[in-house]
Amino acid sequence: MKRTRREWFRSCAGLAAAAGPAPSALRGQTRTPGLPNVGLKADTGPARSECGVGALLPWADALWAVTYNSHMEATGTGLGLYRIDERLEGERVHVHNGTYANRMVHRESNTAFIGPYAIDMRGNFRYIAAFKNHRLTATMRHLTDPANRVYMLTMEGLLFELDVETLEPRLLADLVRDLRIAGRPHFKGGFTGQGRVVVANNSFYKYGDASGGLFEWDGRRWRTLMRKPHMDCAGRENMQNVVFCTGWDESSVLFWALVDGRWQRYRLPKGSHAFDHAWQTEWMRIREVETEHFLMDIVGQFYELQPMVFENVVRGVKPICNHLRIIPDYCSFRGLLALGGNTTSPNGDNNIVAGQPQSGIWFGKTDDLWSWGKPQGWGGPWRRTAAVKDQASDPFLMTGFDKKVLHLKVHTLSPAEFSIQVDFLGNGEWDEYTRIRVGGYAYHVFPPGFSAHWVRLVPLCDCTVTAEFLYT
Repeated sequence: MKRTRREWFRSCAGLAAAAGPAPSALRGQTRTPGLPNVGLKADTGPARSECGVGALLPWADALWAVTYNSHMEATGTGLGLYRIDERLEGERVHVHNGTYANRMVHRESNTAFIGPYAIDMRGNFRYIAAFKNHRLTATMRHLTDPANRVYMLTMEGLLFELDVETLEPRLLADLVRDLRIAGRPHFKGGFTGQGRVVVANNSFYKYGDASGGLFEWDGRRWRTLMRKPHMDCAGRENMQNVVFCTGWDESSVLFWALVDGRWQRYRLPKGSHAFDHAWQTEWMRIREVETEHFLMDIVGQFYELQPMVFENVVRGVKPICNHLRIIPDYCSFRGLLALGGNTTSPNGDNNIVAGQPQSGIWFGKTDDLWSWGKPQGWGGPWRRTAAVKDQASDPFLMTGFDKKVLHLKVHTLSPAEFSIQVDFLGNGEWDEYTRIRVGGYAYHVFPPGFSAHWVRLVPLCDCTVTAEFLYT
Protein backbone atom coordinates (compact mmCIF):
# COMPACT_ATOMS: atom_id res chain seq x y z
CA MET A 1 0.00 0.00 0.00
CA LYS A 2 1.34 3.43 -0.89
CA ARG A 3 2.15 5.52 2.16
CA THR A 4 1.50 9.20 2.56
CA ARG A 5 4.42 11.56 3.10
CA ARG A 6 3.36 11.90 6.76
CA GLU A 7 3.40 8.13 7.25
CA TRP A 8 6.77 7.87 5.56
CA PHE A 9 8.36 10.40 7.92
CA ARG A 10 6.78 8.67 10.89
CA SER A 11 8.27 5.29 9.95
CA CYS A 12 11.71 6.69 9.09
CA ALA A 13 12.06 8.70 12.27
CA GLY A 14 10.58 6.02 14.54
CA LEU A 15 7.57 8.09 15.52
CA ALA A 16 4.85 6.63 17.69
CA ALA A 17 1.25 7.44 16.86
CA ALA A 18 0.58 8.54 20.43
CA ALA A 19 3.72 10.65 20.76
CA GLY A 20 3.09 13.94 22.50
CA PRO A 21 4.39 17.33 21.44
CA ALA A 22 8.07 18.08 22.04
CA PRO A 23 9.31 21.35 23.54
CA SER A 24 10.40 23.80 20.90
CA ALA A 25 11.95 27.22 20.52
CA LEU A 26 10.20 27.60 17.18
CA ARG A 27 7.16 29.02 18.90
CA GLY A 28 4.41 30.75 17.03
CA GLN A 29 4.78 28.49 13.98
CA THR A 30 1.95 26.26 12.82
CA ARG A 31 2.82 22.58 13.02
CA THR A 32 1.40 19.77 10.96
CA PRO A 33 1.20 16.71 13.22
CA GLY A 34 3.58 13.97 12.14
CA LEU A 35 5.56 16.16 9.71
CA PRO A 36 9.00 17.51 10.56
CA ASN A 37 9.18 21.25 11.09
CA VAL A 38 12.85 22.12 11.28
CA GLY A 39 12.74 25.60 9.85
CA LEU A 40 15.25 27.73 11.77
CA LYS A 41 15.13 31.50 11.92
CA ALA A 42 17.00 34.53 13.16
CA ASP A 43 15.38 37.64 14.58
CA THR A 44 13.52 39.94 12.20
CA GLY A 45 15.92 42.72 13.10
CA PRO A 46 16.76 45.50 13.10
CA ALA A 47 19.97 43.98 11.68
CA ARG A 48 19.20 41.25 9.12
CA SER A 49 21.77 39.04 7.38
CA GLU A 50 21.61 35.23 7.36
CA CYS A 51 20.42 32.20 9.27
CA GLY A 52 22.47 29.44 7.67
CA VAL A 53 22.71 25.96 9.19
CA GLY A 54 26.48 25.88 9.61
CA ALA A 55 26.99 22.43 11.11
CA LEU A 56 25.00 19.27 11.86
CA LEU A 57 26.07 16.47 14.19
CA PRO A 58 24.15 13.43 15.51
CA TRP A 59 25.08 13.00 19.18
CA ALA A 60 23.54 12.13 22.55
CA ASP A 61 20.18 10.93 21.16
CA ALA A 62 19.68 14.06 19.06
CA LEU A 63 20.72 15.93 15.96
CA TRP A 64 22.59 19.09 16.96
CA ALA A 65 22.72 22.14 14.71
CA VAL A 66 24.29 25.57 14.90
CA THR A 67 23.08 28.50 12.83
CA TYR A 68 25.17 31.46 11.65
CA ASN A 69 24.86 35.03 10.44
CA SER A 70 27.16 36.99 8.13
CA HIS A 71 29.54 38.44 10.66
CA MET A 72 28.80 38.16 14.36
CA GLU A 73 26.10 39.98 16.34
CA ALA A 74 26.39 43.26 14.42
CA THR A 75 24.74 41.64 11.39
CA GLY A 76 21.86 39.93 13.18
CA THR A 77 20.65 38.18 16.32
CA GLY A 78 18.61 35.10 17.17
CA LEU A 79 21.23 32.51 16.13
CA GLY A 80 21.95 29.55 18.34
CA LEU A 81 22.50 25.90 19.17
CA TYR A 82 19.57 23.61 18.35
CA ARG A 83 18.70 20.14 19.57
CA ILE A 84 16.48 18.12 17.20
CA ASP A 85 14.94 15.00 18.69
CA GLU A 86 13.90 11.65 17.23
CA ARG A 87 10.55 13.14 16.20
CA LEU A 88 12.38 15.77 14.15
CA GLU A 89 11.21 18.51 16.49
CA GLY A 90 13.70 21.31 17.06
CA GLU A 91 14.47 23.25 20.22
CA ARG A 92 16.91 26.13 20.51
CA VAL A 93 18.88 25.47 23.69
CA HIS A 94 21.30 28.39 23.58
CA VAL A 95 21.71 31.72 21.78
CA HIS A 96 25.15 32.68 20.47
CA ASN A 97 24.57 35.27 17.68
CA GLY A 98 27.77 34.31 15.91
CA THR A 99 29.17 32.61 12.82
CA TYR A 100 30.09 28.95 13.29
CA ALA A 101 30.39 25.95 10.96
CA ASN A 102 32.76 23.54 12.73
CA ARG A 103 32.09 20.08 14.10
CA MET A 104 34.11 17.09 15.32
CA VAL A 105 33.77 14.20 17.77
CA HIS A 106 36.74 13.93 20.13
CA ARG A 107 36.86 10.25 21.00
CA GLU A 108 39.27 10.35 23.96
CA SER A 109 37.04 12.68 25.99
CA ASN A 110 33.76 11.46 24.45
CA THR A 111 32.94 15.06 23.60
CA ALA A 112 31.27 16.49 20.52
CA PHE A 113 32.48 19.93 19.44
CA ILE A 114 30.07 21.94 17.33
CA GLY A 115 30.34 25.69 17.02
CA PRO A 116 31.52 27.19 20.34
CA TYR A 117 30.09 24.24 22.29
CA ALA A 118 31.41 21.06 23.89
CA ILE A 119 28.64 18.46 24.38
CA ASP A 120 29.03 15.34 26.52
CA MET A 121 27.39 11.98 25.94
CA ARG A 122 24.34 12.93 28.05
CA GLY A 123 23.65 16.00 25.95
CA ASN A 124 24.99 18.49 28.48
CA PHE A 125 26.79 21.33 26.71
CA ARG A 126 29.40 23.87 27.71
CA TYR A 127 29.65 27.20 25.93
CA ILE A 128 33.20 28.30 25.06
CA ALA A 129 32.91 32.03 25.65
CA ALA A 130 36.47 32.65 24.45
CA PHE A 131 35.24 32.10 20.88
CA LYS A 132 32.35 34.55 21.10
CA ASN A 133 34.04 37.01 18.73
CA HIS A 134 35.63 34.44 16.41
CA ARG A 135 34.05 32.80 13.37
CA LEU A 136 34.92 29.11 13.79
CA THR A 137 35.06 27.07 10.59
CA ALA A 138 36.89 23.82 11.44
CA THR A 139 37.81 21.65 14.41
CA MET A 140 40.69 19.21 13.88
CA ARG A 141 42.65 16.58 15.77
CA HIS A 142 45.89 17.65 17.40
CA LEU A 143 49.22 16.50 15.94
CA THR A 144 51.17 15.92 19.16
CA ASP A 145 48.58 15.71 21.97
CA PRO A 146 45.38 14.37 20.42
CA ALA A 147 44.07 13.00 23.72
CA ASN A 148 43.93 16.39 25.43
CA ARG A 149 43.77 19.09 22.75
CA VAL A 150 42.10 19.94 19.44
CA TYR A 151 42.76 22.62 16.85
CA MET A 152 40.21 25.37 16.12
CA LEU A 153 40.41 27.35 12.87
CA THR A 154 38.66 30.69 12.33
CA MET A 155 37.50 32.27 9.09
CA GLU A 156 40.06 35.03 9.65
CA GLY A 157 42.89 32.47 9.60
CA LEU A 158 43.63 32.21 13.32
CA LEU A 159 44.64 28.73 14.45
CA PHE A 160 44.06 27.89 18.13
CA GLU A 161 44.67 24.78 20.18
CA LEU A 162 41.97 24.08 22.74
CA ASP A 163 42.30 22.10 25.97
CA VAL A 164 39.34 19.69 25.86
CA GLU A 165 39.04 19.63 29.67
CA THR A 166 39.40 23.29 30.62
CA LEU A 167 38.17 24.62 27.24
CA GLU A 168 40.92 27.23 27.35
CA PRO A 169 42.30 28.17 23.89
CA ARG A 170 45.83 29.21 22.99
CA LEU A 171 46.65 31.03 19.75
CA LEU A 172 49.20 29.12 17.65
CA ALA A 173 49.32 30.96 14.34
CA ASP A 174 47.95 33.86 12.34
CA LEU A 175 47.83 32.31 8.87
CA VAL A 176 47.04 35.58 7.11
CA ARG A 177 50.29 37.01 8.45
CA ASP A 178 52.39 33.84 8.33
CA LEU A 179 51.31 32.84 4.80
CA ARG A 180 51.30 36.45 3.54
CA ILE A 181 47.72 36.35 2.31
CA ALA A 182 47.00 39.66 0.63
CA GLY A 183 43.25 39.40 0.03
CA ARG A 184 40.41 39.18 2.51
CA PRO A 185 40.67 35.81 4.31
CA HIS A 186 37.80 33.34 4.14
CA PHE A 187 39.14 30.12 5.68
CA LYS A 188 36.75 27.17 5.57
CA GLY A 189 37.57 23.45 5.98
CA GLY A 190 40.44 21.73 7.77
CA PHE A 191 41.52 18.18 8.56
CA THR A 192 44.39 16.35 10.26
CA GLY A 193 45.78 13.28 8.51
CA GLN A 194 49.06 11.54 7.72
CA GLY A 195 50.94 13.68 10.22
CA ARG A 196 49.86 17.06 8.91
CA VAL A 197 47.12 19.64 9.27
CA VAL A 198 45.52 20.74 5.98
CA VAL A 199 43.42 23.92 5.75
CA ALA A 200 41.50 25.63 2.94
CA ASN A 201 40.95 29.33 2.22
CA ASN A 202 38.48 30.40 -0.48
CA SER A 203 39.22 34.12 -0.73
CA PHE A 204 38.29 34.58 -4.39
CA TYR A 205 36.78 37.77 -5.74
CA LYS A 206 37.68 37.88 -9.42
CA TYR A 207 39.27 35.66 -12.04
CA GLY A 208 43.02 35.79 -11.77
CA ASP A 209 42.98 36.38 -8.01
CA ALA A 210 45.49 34.32 -6.01
CA SER A 211 44.71 35.17 -2.38
CA GLY A 212 42.96 31.90 -1.54
CA GLY A 213 44.81 28.66 -1.09
CA LEU A 214 45.36 25.15 0.17
CA PHE A 215 47.99 24.85 2.91
CA GLU A 216 49.52 22.12 5.06
CA TRP A 217 51.41 22.18 8.36
CA ASP A 218 53.55 19.42 9.88
CA GLY A 219 53.79 21.11 13.27
CA ARG A 220 57.00 22.94 12.33
CA ARG A 221 56.41 24.86 9.12
CA TRP A 222 53.61 25.75 6.74
CA ARG A 223 53.66 24.80 3.06
CA THR A 224 51.53 26.26 0.28
CA LEU A 225 50.07 23.70 -2.13
CA MET A 226 48.20 26.17 -4.35
CA ARG A 227 47.10 29.82 -4.26
CA LYS A 228 43.59 29.38 -5.58
CA PRO A 229 40.31 29.17 -3.63
CA HIS A 230 39.80 25.94 -1.69
CA MET A 231 36.86 24.80 0.36
CA ASP A 232 37.01 21.56 2.33
CA CYS A 233 39.47 18.96 3.64
CA ALA A 234 38.19 15.61 4.90
CA GLY A 235 38.95 11.92 5.32
CA ARG A 236 38.77 8.97 7.69
CA GLU A 237 41.15 8.05 10.49
CA ASN A 238 41.50 4.53 9.05
CA MET A 239 41.13 3.04 5.53
CA GLN A 240 44.53 4.43 4.45
CA ASN A 241 43.75 7.82 6.06
CA VAL A 242 43.43 9.42 2.61
CA VAL A 243 42.90 13.19 2.86
CA PHE A 244 40.62 14.72 0.19
CA CYS A 245 40.44 18.44 -0.57
CA THR A 246 38.31 20.52 -2.92
CA GLY A 247 38.66 23.92 -4.53
CA TRP A 248 38.38 25.63 -7.88
CA ASP A 249 40.11 28.04 -10.22
CA GLU A 250 39.19 29.79 -13.47
CA SER A 251 39.26 26.48 -15.37
CA SER A 252 37.52 23.85 -13.26
CA VAL A 253 36.93 22.28 -9.87
CA LEU A 254 40.16 21.21 -8.13
CA PHE A 255 40.20 17.82 -6.40
CA TRP A 256 43.16 16.65 -4.32
CA ALA A 257 44.01 13.36 -2.62
CA LEU A 258 46.85 12.81 -0.16
CA VAL A 259 47.90 9.19 -0.70
CA ASP A 260 50.81 7.71 1.27
CA GLY A 261 52.27 11.13 1.92
CA ARG A 262 52.06 12.37 -1.68
CA TRP A 263 49.51 14.77 -3.14
CA GLN A 264 47.63 13.90 -6.33
CA ARG A 265 45.62 16.59 -8.14
CA TYR A 266 42.65 15.98 -10.40
CA ARG A 267 40.05 18.24 -12.02
CA LEU A 268 36.27 17.97 -12.14
CA PRO A 269 33.67 19.90 -14.18
CA LYS A 270 31.91 22.90 -12.70
CA GLY A 271 28.20 22.29 -12.35
CA SER A 272 27.47 26.02 -12.20
CA HIS A 273 29.12 29.42 -12.34
CA ALA A 274 26.82 30.58 -9.52
CA PHE A 275 29.35 29.40 -6.90
CA ASP A 276 32.51 31.07 -8.16
CA HIS A 277 32.58 33.97 -5.70
CA ALA A 278 33.56 33.40 -2.06
CA TRP A 279 30.26 34.76 -0.74
CA GLN A 280 28.30 32.26 -2.85
CA THR A 281 29.95 29.11 -1.55
CA GLU A 282 29.00 28.55 2.11
CA TRP A 283 31.01 25.51 3.16
CA MET A 284 30.57 22.96 0.40
CA ARG A 285 31.52 19.76 2.18
CA ILE A 286 32.88 16.22 1.95
CA ARG A 287 30.98 14.04 4.43
CA GLU A 288 30.42 10.37 5.19
CA VAL A 289 26.65 9.82 4.92
CA GLU A 290 26.40 6.05 4.70
CA THR A 291 28.84 3.81 6.57
CA GLU A 292 32.23 4.18 4.87
CA HIS A 293 30.67 5.97 1.88
CA PHE A 294 31.29 9.65 1.20
CA LEU A 295 29.32 12.36 -0.56
CA MET A 296 31.17 15.36 -1.97
CA ASP A 297 29.43 18.64 -2.78
CA ILE A 298 31.36 21.17 -4.83
CA VAL A 299 30.30 24.03 -7.14
CA GLY A 300 26.71 22.90 -7.74
CA GLN A 301 27.31 19.17 -8.09
CA PHE A 302 27.14 16.17 -5.77
CA TYR A 303 29.56 13.27 -6.24
CA GLU A 304 29.85 9.89 -4.61
CA LEU A 305 33.37 9.36 -3.28
CA GLN A 306 35.20 6.19 -2.28
CA PRO A 307 37.25 6.98 0.87
CA MET A 308 39.99 4.53 -0.15
CA VAL A 309 42.28 4.39 -3.17
CA PHE A 310 43.28 1.34 -5.17
CA GLU A 311 46.52 0.84 -7.11
CA ASN A 312 47.60 4.12 -5.50
CA VAL A 313 45.24 6.29 -7.59
CA VAL A 314 41.76 7.75 -7.18
CA ARG A 315 39.02 6.09 -9.21
CA GLY A 316 36.01 6.12 -6.89
CA VAL A 317 34.53 9.51 -7.78
CA LYS A 318 31.32 9.73 -9.81
CA PRO A 319 28.78 12.53 -10.37
CA ILE A 320 25.30 12.20 -8.84
CA CYS A 321 23.36 15.37 -9.66
CA ASN A 322 23.37 19.09 -10.32
CA HIS A 323 21.74 21.47 -7.86
CA LEU A 324 21.53 25.13 -6.84
CA ARG A 325 20.97 24.59 -3.11
CA ILE A 326 23.38 26.14 -0.61
CA ILE A 327 24.31 23.23 1.68
CA PRO A 328 26.66 24.27 4.50
CA ASP A 329 26.60 20.79 6.08
CA TYR A 330 24.91 17.40 5.81
CA CYS A 331 24.88 14.10 7.68
CA SER A 332 22.79 11.00 8.40
CA PHE A 333 20.29 10.96 11.27
CA ARG A 334 17.94 8.11 12.20
CA GLY A 335 18.24 6.59 8.73
CA LEU A 336 17.56 9.89 6.97
CA LEU A 337 19.86 12.19 5.04
CA ALA A 338 19.79 15.65 6.63
CA LEU A 339 20.90 18.61 4.52
CA GLY A 340 21.43 21.97 6.18
CA GLY A 341 20.57 25.09 4.21
CA ASN A 342 21.14 28.79 3.83
CA THR A 343 17.92 29.78 2.18
CA THR A 344 16.43 33.19 2.95
CA SER A 345 19.13 35.81 3.49
CA PRO A 346 18.44 39.54 3.20
CA ASN A 347 22.13 40.28 3.95
CA GLY A 348 21.67 43.84 5.14
CA ASP A 349 18.54 44.15 2.99
CA ASN A 350 20.57 44.00 -0.21
CA ASN A 351 17.94 41.39 -1.10
CA ILE A 352 14.95 43.66 -0.52
CA VAL A 353 12.35 40.88 -0.81
CA ALA A 354 13.92 38.34 1.56
CA GLY A 355 12.69 39.67 4.91
CA GLN A 356 13.41 37.64 8.03
CA PRO A 357 16.52 35.40 7.78
CA GLN A 358 15.58 31.71 7.89
CA SER A 359 16.61 28.32 6.58
CA GLY A 360 15.47 24.73 6.77
CA ILE A 361 16.94 21.29 7.21
CA TRP A 362 15.93 18.94 4.38
CA PHE A 363 15.27 15.32 5.34
CA GLY A 364 15.09 12.49 2.82
CA LYS A 365 16.96 9.44 1.56
CA THR A 366 20.48 9.47 0.17
CA ASP A 367 19.16 7.97 -3.05
CA ASP A 368 16.83 10.95 -3.51
CA LEU A 369 19.82 12.94 -4.75
CA TRP A 370 19.87 10.98 -8.01
CA SER A 371 16.54 12.58 -8.93
CA TRP A 372 17.63 16.17 -8.36
CA GLY A 373 19.11 16.96 -11.76
CA LYS A 374 21.13 15.01 -14.29
CA PRO A 375 24.91 15.55 -13.96
CA GLN A 376 26.36 18.01 -16.44
CA GLY A 377 29.06 20.64 -16.39
CA TRP A 378 32.12 22.13 -18.01
CA GLY A 379 35.76 22.78 -17.31
CA GLY A 380 39.21 21.73 -18.29
CA PRO A 381 42.87 21.73 -17.42
CA TRP A 382 43.93 24.97 -19.14
CA ARG A 383 42.74 28.55 -19.54
CA ARG A 384 45.23 30.73 -21.41
CA THR A 385 47.92 28.48 -19.95
CA ALA A 386 51.51 28.25 -21.14
CA ALA A 387 51.58 24.52 -21.81
CA VAL A 388 54.95 22.77 -22.10
CA LYS A 389 55.74 20.17 -24.75
CA ASP A 390 55.13 16.57 -23.59
CA GLN A 391 53.97 17.75 -20.14
CA ALA A 392 50.54 16.20 -19.50
CA SER A 393 47.66 18.17 -18.03
CA ASP A 394 45.91 17.25 -14.78
CA PRO A 395 43.49 14.33 -15.22
CA PHE A 396 39.93 15.54 -15.87
CA LEU A 397 36.90 13.47 -14.84
CA MET A 398 35.02 11.84 -17.71
CA THR A 399 32.90 9.08 -16.21
CA GLY A 400 29.21 9.55 -15.36
CA PHE A 401 28.31 12.11 -18.02
CA ASP A 402 26.48 11.68 -21.32
CA LYS A 403 27.36 13.83 -24.31
CA LYS A 404 30.92 15.14 -24.40
CA VAL A 405 32.77 17.70 -26.49
CA LEU A 406 36.26 19.18 -26.17
CA HIS A 407 36.94 22.80 -27.15
CA LEU A 408 40.53 23.87 -27.87
CA LYS A 409 41.92 27.32 -28.61
CA VAL A 410 45.58 28.11 -29.26
CA HIS A 411 46.47 31.70 -28.39
CA THR A 412 49.50 31.86 -30.67
CA LEU A 413 49.94 32.29 -34.42
CA SER A 414 51.51 28.88 -34.93
CA PRO A 415 49.26 25.76 -34.95
CA ALA A 416 49.72 23.17 -32.22
CA GLU A 417 48.99 19.46 -31.93
CA PHE A 418 47.66 17.65 -28.88
CA SER A 419 47.40 14.02 -27.82
CA ILE A 420 44.07 13.18 -26.14
CA GLN A 421 44.72 10.36 -23.67
CA VAL A 422 42.28 8.36 -21.56
CA ASP A 423 42.55 6.25 -18.42
CA PHE A 424 39.57 3.96 -18.94
CA LEU A 425 40.39 1.61 -16.05
CA GLY A 426 40.99 4.40 -13.56
CA ASN A 427 44.31 2.88 -12.50
CA GLY A 428 46.71 5.52 -13.81
CA GLU A 429 47.48 3.80 -17.11
CA TRP A 430 47.06 6.14 -20.08
CA ASP A 431 46.28 5.29 -23.70
CA GLU A 432 46.13 7.66 -26.64
CA TYR A 433 42.61 8.10 -27.91
CA THR A 434 43.40 10.43 -30.81
CA ARG A 435 45.43 13.48 -31.83
CA ILE A 436 44.04 16.84 -32.83
CA ARG A 437 45.77 19.70 -34.63
CA VAL A 438 44.64 23.22 -33.75
CA GLY A 439 45.24 26.39 -35.71
CA GLY A 440 43.31 28.96 -33.71
CA TYR A 441 40.18 27.05 -32.62
CA ALA A 442 39.00 23.45 -32.97
CA TYR A 443 36.60 21.09 -31.27
CA HIS A 444 36.13 17.35 -30.98
CA VAL A 445 32.84 15.55 -30.31
CA PHE A 446 33.23 12.21 -28.57
CA PRO A 447 31.03 9.37 -29.89
CA PRO A 448 27.74 8.74 -28.04
CA GLY A 449 28.33 6.48 -25.05
CA PHE A 450 32.10 6.98 -25.05
CA SER A 451 33.56 7.33 -21.58
CA ALA A 452 36.60 6.71 -19.43
CA HIS A 453 37.41 7.43 -15.81
CA TRP A 454 39.85 10.22 -16.63
CA VAL A 455 40.99 12.14 -19.70
CA ARG A 456 44.07 14.33 -20.12
CA LEU A 457 45.81 16.33 -22.82
CA VAL A 458 49.47 16.30 -23.81
CA PRO A 459 50.80 19.19 -25.95
CA LEU A 460 53.24 18.12 -28.64
CA CYS A 461 54.83 21.57 -28.69
CA ASP A 462 55.09 24.61 -26.40
CA CYS A 463 52.02 26.83 -26.73
CA THR A 464 49.52 29.01 -24.88
CA VAL A 465 46.22 27.18 -24.90
CA THR A 466 42.68 27.02 -23.52
CA ALA A 467 41.05 23.57 -23.25
CA GLU A 468 37.53 23.00 -21.95
CA PHE A 469 35.33 19.92 -21.89
CA LEU A 470 31.56 20.44 -22.05
CA TYR A 471 29.36 17.63 -20.71
CA THR A 472 25.58 17.68 -21.30
